[in-house]
Amino acid sequence: MSSHPDLRPETLAVSLGRPPRTPGAPLNVSPVMASTYVGAHDTAAATTLGYGRDGNDTWTALEDVLGALGRGRALTFASGMAAASAVLEQLAPGGTIVLPSSCYLGVAALVQSRAEKFGWTVRTVDVADTEAVLTAADGADLVWLESPTNPLMEVADLPAIGAALRGRVRTVVDNTFASALVQRPLEHGFDVVVESGTKFVGGHSDLLLGALTVRPDADADDLFADLAAVRHDSGAIPGTMEAWLALRGVRTMPLRVRAAQDSAATLAARLAGHPAVSRVRHPSLPDDPGHARAAATMDGFGSLLSIDLADAGTAERFIDGCALWTHATSLGSVESTFERRRRWSAELPVVPEGLVRLSVGVEHVEDLWRDLEQSLDQL
Repeated sequence: MSSHPDLRPETLAVSLGRPPRTPGAPLNVSPVMASTYVGAHDTAAATTLGYGRDGNDTWTALEDVLGALGRGRALTFASGMAAASAVLEQLAPGGTIVLPSSCYLGVAALVQSRAEKFGWTVRTVDVADTEAVLTAADGADLVWLESPTNPLMEVADLPAIGAALRGRVRTVVDNTFASALVQRPLEHGFDVVVESGTKFVGGHSDLLLGALTVRPDADADDLFADLAAVRHDSGAIPGTMEAWLALRGVRTMPLRVRAAQDSAATLAARLAGHPAVSRVRHPSLPDDPGHARAAATMDGFGSLLSIDLADAGTAERFIDGCALWTHATSLGSVESTFERRRRWSAELPVVPEGLVRLSVGVEHVEDLWRDLEQSLDQL
């Protein structure tokens, strides 16, 4: 990890991951398109790369930026699920994992399938209930949190939980919804942060990538090495062009996240006043259960929000009635997208049938609102 305590995230995102400032040299890192490297006679040489799974300068440049933003050491992977799998690989057969009762369905399904195969005990918990999290963590081997949660937007007290659990149990936070620009769990004592680089890092719906950020202190050296070994041995490496695109995307990430957050707060307030909407889930709202906690612990309220409509049919008519918003499952990109989450058969049953998750992009907020409003009015 590069240590730049005096630089703000906006500056880190632009300035790191660059080649040396040699006159006449390129300003940007070029994609290194290599599966094979020239060998050295001394095979023990620490700097020798022999094969494409061993390393790539394009990954390294991206990891330099992501590590600094997250205040740790970063490893990039082929996808967010590949990164998550590498963390779960560390849990031994018969182990106990604490998982949010509301979390990303891909992680929930992966944990369940591995629990059946390896005899894991899975304890589910409401991440917004700090005492319940700490109780569930007692005797566990891994505590996996997500905040805000997908798609119910529950907010965990990461500073309190991280401080209480540090050194007691391995802790992981899926930070995809917030990103390192909004919160940095490693600063609160967590061991690992998982992030889908497909989302805010890339920002343009054109790549798959995942990242892990590990605590920078020596106590985490073995964990970092183990995670890197899983990436190497399983072949879960990021593609060179994907890493290069993500590096280009991260340069504008602070601008995109700031604009999207501002628009999300505006839309949340207006949606809360529409009679067709029974509930808006976004911590920017003063009456949201996570508002005070998010205001105290996050650098903003995020650009994801969810709304509850009457039922599945109403939600689908609402989606069909919009012209500007795109019906798609991903998030964190320049375009605004939305979907009814229960359209996925694997979505957790705690998610209401009429819930629509919205990912706010960087279009003009008045255009976004007009599109939503006219569809809601037709309901």
